[in-house]
Amino acid sequence: MSGHQGASARLAARRLAAQQIGRHTFARAADLVAWMGAMQAQDYAAVHWAVGLRLRGRAVGEAALAGALADGSVVHTHVMRWTWQLVAPADLLWMLPLVAPRLMNRTAGRHRELNLDAATFARSTRAIERALAKGAHLTRAELGGALRDAGVATDGPRLSHLLGHAELHAVICSGAPRAKQRTYALVASRLPREHEPLEREEALAELARRYFRSRGPATAADFAWWSGLAPAEARAGLAAIRGELASEEIEGATLWRDAKIAPTADAVLAEAALLPPFDEYLIAYRDRGDMLAPHEARRLNAGGGILPPVIVAGGRVVGRWRRTLAPSVVTIELAPFDKPSPADRARIGEAAERYAAFLDRQVKIVWRRR
Repeated sequence: MSGHQGASARLAARRLAAQQIGRHTFARAADLVAWMGAMQAQDYAAVHWAVGLRLRGRAVGEAALAGALADGSVVHTHVMRWTWQLVAPADLLWMLPLVAPRLMNRTAGRHRELNLDAATFARSTRAIERALAKGAHLTRAELGGALRDAGVATDGPRLSHLLGHAELHAVICSGAPRAKQRTYALVASRLPREHEPLEREEALAELARRYFRSRGPATAADFAWWSGLAPAEARAGLAAIRGELASEEIEGATLWRDAKIAPTADAVLAEAALLPPFDEYLIAYRDRGDMLAPHEARRLNAGGGILPPVIVAGGRVVGRWRRTLAPSVVTIELAPFDKPSPADRARIGEAAERYAAFLDRQVKIVWRRR
């Protein structure tokens, strides 16, 4: 194995362990999400598996996250980069002030186009708070109706921006799911009774701590990308916790990780995993070259932007997969980039079986050539 290949393998093993894909420390969704800081959740169905594949225990199923969302120990809301995230409710009040002002500045032009000014947002917030008073949990459509009743237009994309503004200003977050519909609730009703506010410098340090312990080794640029912070702020957060981290140089870049986490055994690389779309194993890094070569990224998605469900083996993306659900069976189509070895075929098949068990379904595996 060349020096570069060895460094890439070591990097992948450490990231798999830190991200709880190759080392399962937690049995509860709430504990996992708090460890991760925030988890990408724009595909609401897929994020259940993003949590499930990282939890300890053979009995882990879709109910693990569903129960946490219902009881409020995990919330689903907009945070980093104005995208959907899973977050522990106690973290919202220090996390949102870090990212919301920058996001509001970036969307100011769009808000002007939609005639969304400060007075409109204030009226909207009051209407939302009235509608969700006394612990009510309402769907998007129901909140839209409450806004229209209050004289706030919700046509076109306005409703999305009105609700997003309320989320980023810690007014609302996810409520308990109702059947298969998502709901909204007041943040105040979902927060623990006691929580300590953090000064901005403390919050920057805490966000950096969550990121590098759960995703390291990673660079300052990776942290800035994931968090959406200005590069200078990301560097300040990293500098505040530098004494807690270990570093290494790989091809001229400095990568940081939690110094207290024990070295990762190479056995972490021996298993395969089926990752959902937008999984943190890829989306948490600005530079994904050690897990996904550029020419392979183009094979995954010629148009760019979307990160589809992928097969990971040996820490690298080796293909795509997709599922088709039936009442008691899930058909999993596996499309590796290249013909897998017998050992790789066996461990990828085992990964498909783990996903079927998570869904509590029998599995039918179909191999495709790309």
